[in-house]
Amino acid sequence: MINSKQVSAILIASLLAASAATGVAAQTSGDREERRAEMFQDLDANNDGSVSEGEFVNRPDRFARADTDGNGVLSAEELLAAGDERAERRVARMIERLDANEDGVLSQEEIEARRSPAGMFDRLDANNDGMVSEEEFADARIGHRGGGNRGHGKR
Repeated sequence: MINSKQVSAILIASLLAASAATGVAAQTSGDREERRAEMFQDLDANNDGSVSEGEFVNRPDRFARADTDGNGVLSAEELLAAGDERAERRVARMIERLDANEDGVLSQEEIEARRSPAGMFDRLDANNDGMVSEEEFADARIGHRGGGNRGHGKR
């Protein structure tokens, strides 16, 4: 028989695992959003905030942009430079998005404000009794995949 301390330890371990998975999913989602923004910026040649058919059809060739010496092959240096340029743009967008006090740097508090553990617990505690039951936890995981409670239809 499992005692209440063991149940609490299992629940805490599960919450931590869910938190880590949620953080990875959020990071992955953020990465996708950043890639989409980068692609849009590449397509929007005249920087007017929209992509015309002409801009789309004549979109920049990523290979040609990376082939800075124009020799038809990509060296390690050219690939690294292209990756560094993309990373710099992503970092700038991340700081712009998360820098609440607009000081140009990110504090731990600014980063953690995006995914508060207390906020996650509140979302898991569907009946607001200060405890997360196994059913609430399972429903939240189902909800994380697209179904579940909190205004979403169950699968």
